[in-house]
Amino acid sequence: MLCGKTLILATKPYTSESRAKSWFYALTTLALLLAALYGTLFLPYLIAKILCSIFSGLLIVRFFVIYHDYQHHSILQHSIPANIIMTIFGIYILAPQSIWKRSHDYHHNHNSKLFTADIGSFPIVTKSKFSSMSKTNRLVYLAIRHPLNILFGYITIFAIGMCVRSCISNPRKHADSLVALVIHIIGSVLIIHYFGWLAWTLFIFVPFFIACGFGSYLFYAQHNFPAVSFCERSNWNYEVAALESSSYMKMNKVMAWFTANIGYHHIHHLNSRIPFYRLPEIMDALPELQNAKTTSLSIKEIIACLKLKVWDPEKNKMVGLP
Repeated sequence: MLCGKTLILATKPYTSESRAKSWFYALTTLALLLAALYGTLFLPYLIAKILCSIFSGLLIVRFFVIYHDYQHHSILQHSIPANIIMTIFGIYILAPQSIWKRSHDYHHNHNSKLFTADIGSFPIVTKSKFSSMSKTNRLVYLAIRHPLNILFGYITIFAIGMCVRSCISNPRKHADSLVALVIHIIGSVLIIHYFGWLAWTLFIFVPFFIACGFGSYLFYAQHNFPAVSFCERSNWNYEVAALESSSYMKMNKVMAWFTANIGYHHIHHLNSRIPFYRLPEIMDALPELQNAKTTSLSIKEIIACLKLKVWDPEKNKMVGLP
């Protein structure tokens, strides 16, 4: 059985990209997204507009994972057209490159460590730490992990968390966050002015509500599930963190397509340079990756994930609050 650096090295052949495939998946997803958004404005029937709006939200999720892979340097590197497309998309989805890449890289380098900054992830504290926190800090901690915060990720996590907070913390470094907010507001005003409130709801609110809420839950559940493991900094190991603290989220083929295989999250954390379309391939090839800790999008497992609040070192698992 492969383990440690040997296992990581075994994943290296799968980091090779098919540039044609990368462009095909990126451009077809983008074309479908633009067509769906067009349909929300110009199709004559309300039911068709609603279906296009929902479809747009799911396609944003798919393209966000493609954008995420680009930021990990796994696809379309050294391409000026790709850089332009991804820069525009990052601004569009309220996750501009400066803040997204910095926070997400931090998350990968500190995944599963207790008592680290919660940059790019949901905060985790031990049961005893939670007990010693002030009432205000407890409320803040629980609010960040609350299902409503995840559900309304469009406002709380993306608009405020990604853009407003980063812009306030360092306006010069995160100027693109301000640009994203300004463009988003101006775009909303123009849609309302020329097409009306219904158009704004279907063209902007519903797709962003679906994409940001669903995306926020995916990120939460991939590191906050019943079998997850956390450890002190001194005992931290990159390979163990990837396989023990990141889930394999089982999905049907339709949802796997809309999420661009992000459910193979344990493999992604083991080697983030593997393109999303090669993750099922490496899962089939390496038996060491097939006994992953799992979760799914079933109602039962979603509820189980959302109930988790603090890490209990004695039980060696995440638990809820009494």
